Amino acid sequence: MKRMILTGTLALATGLLPAIAQQPPAAQQKGGQQGGQQLIPGTKSAGESQAVMALAQAAQAGNPDAIIKAADELITKYADTTFKETALTQEAQAYDAKRDPVKAQIYAEQALAANPKSYQAELLLGQTIVKNTRENDLDKEEKLTKADKYLHDAIANVQAATKPNPQLTDAQWEDGKKFIMAQAHGSLGLAANTRKKYDVAATELQTAYDNDPQPAYLVQKASALHAAGKEQEAIAECDKVLADPQLHPQIKQVATQIKDAATKAKK
Repeated sequence: MKRMILTGTLALATGLLPAIAQQPPAAQQKGGQQGGQQLIPGTKSAGESQAVMALAQAAQAGNPDAIIKAADELITKYADTTFKETALTQEAQAYDAKRDPVKAQIYAEQALAANPKSYQAELLLGQTIVKNTRENDLDKEEKLTKADKYLHDAIANVQAATKPNPQLTDAQWEDGKKFIMAQAHGSLGLAANTRKKYDVAATELQTAYDNDPQPAYLVQKASALHAAGKEQEAIAECDKVLADPQLHPQIKQVATQIKDAATKAKK
């Protein structure tokens, strides 16, 4: 599936915003009607419809600052909006894109409070904690245990979730769920790596790759295998990645470095 579909239509908590933004004006307005103006489904007024549309357009453009502004305006003016979880999730993701983990976590927690089954919020919380936990942190295990729970909950909740957007085909939805699960397992692998549980890390990263075959997962797996002293296995994973002629230069560079290190350690 195209990554645009995954990160756009599917990756939202409700899956509605990109669908709204991509449709022509007449198709966008098939909800109720107020004062002669059609409303976006799920909204109660023309003003709320406009606020949802502004967030949809900002999300479609991928502008973090515009997303934050539009989400704040929607939640502030329409506190009871049915798009609250979506807006909070979008805002959390925008702050994550801006590399502001504190605010990303704050808004993801608010999204989870709005919907305790929000796999997007759980995934982002788990990822944020893992990315910002260091090997020598005194509270490392406490933070990683919390991250583990968020990530396992995200996997369970996305597996149980119903299709968020009727425009998605069943096949697209299944692929989308695998994408979410891959990210969660990838972060579980990185958490295990921080704990120096390299075999667990390799297993989680392989599961991530099985759900979404991105070469970065195999490179991370090779790194864990190398750290575990399993040099031949690490080399084999690097060879799989390096066999791709279209491999991204940065991934190629990292894979080559790991392979060289594993080859040297093997001698």
